[in-house]
Amino acid sequence: MLDQPLDATQQRVLGALLEKQVTVPASYPMTLGALRTACNQSSSRDPVTDLDEEQVKQTAHALKERGLLRIVWSDTGRRTLKYHQALDEVLGLGDDERALLTVLLLRGAQSPGELRTRTERLHTFADRDEVAACLARLAAREEPLVRQLERRPREQDHRWVHLLGPAEAEPAPAAAAPVDRESPLADGPERRDERVRAAYAAVAGPYAERFAGELDDLPFERWLLERVVRAADGLPVVDAGCGPGHVTAHLAGLGADARGLDLTPEMVAQARERHPGVRYETGDLRRLMRPESAAGWGAVLAWHSLTHLAGSELPDALAALARPLAPGGVLLVALQAGHEVRRLDSWFDVDLGEGGLGFVQHDPAEVVAAVEAAGLVDVERFVRGPRAALGETSQRLYVLGGQP
Repeated sequence: MLDQPLDATQQRVLGALLEKQVTVPASYPMTLGALRTACNQSSSRDPVTDLDEEQVKQTAHALKERGLLRIVWSDTGRRTLKYHQALDEVLGLGDDERALLTVLLLRGAQSPGELRTRTERLHTFADRDEVAACLARLAAREEPLVRQLERRPREQDHRWVHLLGPAEAEPAPAAAAPVDRESPLADGPERRDERVRAAYAAVAGPYAERFAGELDDLPFERWLLERVVRAADGLPVVDAGCGPGHVTAHLAGLGADARGLDLTPEMVAQARERHPGVRYETGDLRRLMRPESAAGWGAVLAWHSLTHLAGSELPDALAALARPLAPGGVLLVALQAGHEVRRLDSWFDVDLGEGGLGFVQHDPAEVVAAVEAAGLVDVERFVRGPRAALGETSQRLYVLGGQP
């Protein structure tokens, strides 16, 4: 265990080194300038800091004196001092334990579901339960490294915090409580899937009518869809979670070999009736297969079709959509950006029954990280404000990535 607690700056320096050692091994150990940038980056950090080089340098030397950091000379090019963490050696951490402590050091208290999503690039956990088991193991050590916090009002899950030094376990009074993107799984993924199918089956007709002409008033979205068709370069395109099929039909109208796939048979029936010249099938986008006529898809779209998934489910779903892409193919994801899980008890004047239907908003940086973790490159993200005239109340997020 540590001889004394880590202060906030020491936590940030060690957390940044632990992270970059795994995510950018080619540039590790890190120079002082690179380490300062990693400490102060605006994404995947809470709080965001503005440390200067002297602060980082003095902190690194203090950590060296405690045996938690090594300072080495670069073995190539100019003789430059570089910084290498030794915390994992001192604590005897496995890869899974290391990943969880890294994210807890960099982002404070988090739930198991949030930790699973945010450790994707550091270590792959099979599910939320595997994260919880690793946290329990860290908490059960002779000198515990983490502890579970009391659940706060409206939270579905407990959060965890590290014990390596003072950590901000509760937000400042003026701060909003973190969104619990795991709430759709409160009664399990199977029950959630049943609610989604039942809801869309019940509203299939009015839903199809409401969105039939939505692209007419969305010039930016039409531009994105044109990019996708060009990128597909003649290979088949699939609209995964196509609903009533209007986006699939638009792609076909642009000259694409476009097919639609949806979980709800009633939505597929609407699509076939409204767009008889386009191919639509019933199926689960999380088990997307390659097209029978090509080695892979030229493009895969998830056009607001992941909105009912919990945060911890998003990386696996994106990986499943990226996997059957042809080399050079693209994935386009459309989601609501924000920090809420909105629940509807009725929709299009239809009572949705017990539990209603949850619509999950996502942080753009986390979605980009999940797309990159799926192996895609040249990732672009676009966020636009809500169009009140169309009844939108949240920002729209679009993330585009390519298969190498």
